[in-house]
This record gives sequence, C-alpha cells and structure tokens, in this order.
Amino acid sequence: MKDNSKEILDGRKSIEDIDNENSLRPQLLSEYIGQDKIKENLNIFITASKQRSEPLEHVLFYGPPGLGKTTLSYIVANEMKVSIRCTSGPLIERAGDLAAILTNVEPGSVLFIDEIHRLPRIVEEVLYSAMEDYKLDIIIGKGPSAKTIRINLPKFTLIGATTRAGQLTSALRDRFGMTFRMDFYPPKDLAQIIKRSARILKADIKEDAILEIARRSRGTPRVANRLLKRVRDFGQVQNVKIITKVLVDSSLASLDIDDKGLDSLDRRVMTVIIKHYSGGPVGIESIAVAVGEEADTIEDVCEPFLIQLGFIIRTPQGRKATDEGYKHLNIERKGDSQGRLI
Repeated sequence: MKDNSKEILDGRKSIEDIDNENSLRPQLLSEYIGQDKIKENLNIFITASKQRSEPLEHVLFYGPPGLGKTTLSYIVANEMKVSIRCTSGPLIERAGDLAAILTNVEPGSVLFIDEIHRLPRIVEEVLYSAMEDYKLDIIIGKGPSAKTIRINLPKFTLIGATTRAGQLTSALRDRFGMTFRMDFYPPKDLAQIIKRSARILKADIKEDAILEIARRSRGTPRVANRLLKRVRDFGQVQNVKIITKVLVDSSLASLDIDDKGLDSLDRRVMTVIIKHYSGGPVGIESIAVAVGEEADTIEDVCEPFLIQLGFIIRTPQGRKATDEGYKHLNIERKGDSQGRLI
C-alpha cells in the first residue's frame, strides 16, 4: 500500500510543488518570512553589489529540502533585477551540457544549479574556471591533435543549492563567495507563511488551525503549504467553509500524521532502531532495508527532523534512539532505572 503521508511530509519537490510554488513564492526579501540572519546579510551584499554595478558573488545555500533555497535564489535575481536560469546537477551529465548553458548566460544574470552536489566530477572541474575567471576551456578533438580553446564568459552569479554540503569538494565549495545554512523554521514563522498562503489561496482559516498546521509542518515551509492544501481539500469535500482546528486534526489523522508531525515512515524508522536494534547504534543501510525504503529518503527526509526533535542522534557507529524517542513511541527503555520490560 502506498504511503501517501510520506509524500506530503517529504520536503523535496513534487510535481504539484513545481506547479504551485510560483503562486505562493515571495518575490522580494521584504516578503520572505524567516531566515532573518540570511536575509539581513543578503540584503547588505546585494545592495553593495548594485552600488558597485557588479554581479553578486557566487552563493551556496545548503540545508534540508523545502526550506526555501530555490525561493531565495529567485529573490536574489529579482533584487538584482536580472534574469535567472535554473537547472539541476543530475541534468548536467557532460562537460558539453555545462558549456552550452554557460555560453548562453546573460551578463550579470543568475545561474541556479539545484542539487549541485550531484554534478559529475568532470563537469565540476569545468565549472572552476567559469566561476573564478569567467572563462571556459573547451577541448577540441582527441589524442595528440586535440587543442584547448578558451572562451570568455560574461560575469554572472552562480547560485548552488544542496541538501548535502558535505558531498561538495572543497575546491568547489571554496569558490563560493557566500555560503548560507538554511535552518528549520520555528512555528511562529510557519504560522505567518501559512496565513499568507491561505490568503493567496482564498482559504478562510481560523488562527488555532494555522497554529496547529504550523506545529506539525516539520519546520518546513514546503510541508506547511502542502498540509494547508490537503486540509483545504478535506474541507471542500466535507462542505466545510472555514478551516478549523477540528478539521485540521481530523484531516491529519486521516493522513496518519501525529501531533509532532511524524508520519508512519518516521515512526517505522524509530521502531526499527528501538525494537530491532535495542535502541542502536545501527547503520542507515540496515534501517533502510528493515523499513523497505531508500537510504537517501531516510537521510534527506526523515533523519534531519528526527534529530531536530531530539528523537535520534548520529554517532560514528550509527543512529541511536534517545529517551525522548522512546517516550514519543510510548516504549519503555530496557534497563530503565524505573523498571524493566518483562
């Protein structure tokens, strides 16, 4: 049976997100909610670049999926009043693919590469001189007769986004003039995002319903917007005109999302660590096999939020469940000073 709740709580982009994000996406830094320190620094760097009539230095955004890396990239282009071209690491398979993109960038424009950690190494090496010197070296021919042609590129801003900064080589990472880590959002910021999205979607929603969705959104704006739209669907079918906390509770219960924002896969991961491996430590591959899910999904979607909640920790030996994790699943830890399970 398909686990629909995981699709809803997955911070990675879905087809629906791509279709709908433009309508909900803020266009300027002043409209962007949360990540205040990043906004403050970006505003200074953008203003300084505009005053010097120079492109912004290359920027790297990293952090869990769904926190606004793509949105901030569009905002940078809007604030700089330049065009933006978007692509992703998996789509750039050969050096020639990157060359075709770079030779068509406009002066001062933004090139956004999502999942930049997935660029093949040979492509990444071509990117070095493009980022540093705004030059592109192309090899023509093969063998002894091969020769290198150097093409001058217009100055541009590369913005990279990744959920796995640790997988970037130091050579690539060091070529970014600015690096920003995106953090999970507190409920108060998510509540503002939900309120803004509800207004755009023309959804009538009560304040306590907003707060409840915010509380269960895993600290992730993309998840918050997705939950809002799913609750709206339940209300529409049930002919409920106003989204209330009662509707939110019943809708999320139907989606198997608990009071902390965990779904069935999150709880299966926790259960495997606790019951199959006595609380850990256990490797991510073993967990993935036990729950029947890809290791990347657990690492990118489940694990960051479980760590944020303090339900699991990462150790050199593997993942371990914490006392809070046991408590959330209502499982008594064996060897607890208050008693043992029989």
